[in-house]
Amino acid sequence: MASFYSGGISVSLFGESHGKGIGMVIDGLPAGDPIDLEKIGAFMARRAPKKDGTSTTRSEKDIPEILSGIFEGRTTGTPLAAVIYNTDQHSGDYGNISHIARPAHADYTGFLRYNGANDPRGGGHFSGRITAPLCFAGAVCAQILEQRGIITGAHIQSIKGVSDERFDPVNVTADVLERVKSRPFPTLSENAETEMREVINAARMDLNSVGGVVECAAVGFPAGIGSPMMDGLENIISRLVFAIPAVKGIEFGNGFGCADVFGSENNDEFAVQNGKIVTKTNNHGGILGGISSGMPIIFRAAFKPTPSISRPQNSVDFKDMTEQELVIKGRHDPCVVPRAVPCVEAALNIALVSALLENPRI
Repeated sequence: MASFYSGGISVSLFGESHGKGIGMVIDGLPAGDPIDLEKIGAFMARRAPKKDGTSTTRSEKDIPEILSGIFEGRTTGTPLAAVIYNTDQHSGDYGNISHIARPAHADYTGFLRYNGANDPRGGGHFSGRITAPLCFAGAVCAQILEQRGIITGAHIQSIKGVSDERFDPVNVTADVLERVKSRPFPTLSENAETEMREVINAARMDLNSVGGVVECAAVGFPAGIGSPMMDGLENIISRLVFAIPAVKGIEFGNGFGCADVFGSENNDEFAVQNGKIVTKTNNHGGILGGISSGMPIIFRAAFKPTPSISRPQNSVDFKDMTEQELVIKGRHDPCVVPRAVPCVEAALNIALVSALLENPRI
């Protein structure tokens, strides 16, 4: 079971890709918050495979069965548990990889970590399938945030060199975030969508895959939330974002771009606007010293290309120590980025709720 705990709440994810079901338990939520199950369904539908050539053909309804924690439409304050039953597994597609390492997968490392006892079908507990219960937890947390005036949203920043516009780091609004969340292919620019679809389709036809970047933001989050050093707001957000398979990097605000400018260019000067302290720019991404500044929280997460490609690849049989040629079967996304957008939002939602609940002033 994969678990997260950061003082405010704890979240545990369980299950394997081709097991009977997957699910989550979230503990520490406030009691009495209204939860709309239709909104949860809409959030999770954004992660579901699409019939447009950009994702896997595996079709799961992903309807969570809530076991505890919600009664008559409100959180009870006790652990919220939910299970999602798997219904469309093709386990036979994985018969040739039980002990042959798929390049860029966790087959070999998982075999070592669990002494060969792990379930390898579809990647088992390492699979992107486990992001479904992550999204459920994030959808619940999104509603808790909304009731406190906090809105989060994300879009596809880039896919293999094709870039979308970026969020305005100072003036991004809740309306912008809600609008991009409503798009079937979440980009700010329609031209970027067209070019990205072409890149993804070309990779699929070439039996290959591509990666990209997701940009995520939160507005309305109060200043003064978080902690320095090990328990900083960036720390807990990053920990949850890295729970999404295929994430290989994260940057906040201007991120790595800060390394190429002078301090005079990178520093965000303070000002007072409408009786509120703000910064004129937002290179810090809304977090200073691990604590929220009141500016929009903005970060970007980098996703590697989908490891499962249909081309022959060189590998090894890690049981008999022989070199092998491997052809991966099964149904796989030529690009995980479009479906990963709500997963990144979910990670942020969980982190922000945890930080809020840990703060005695909230």
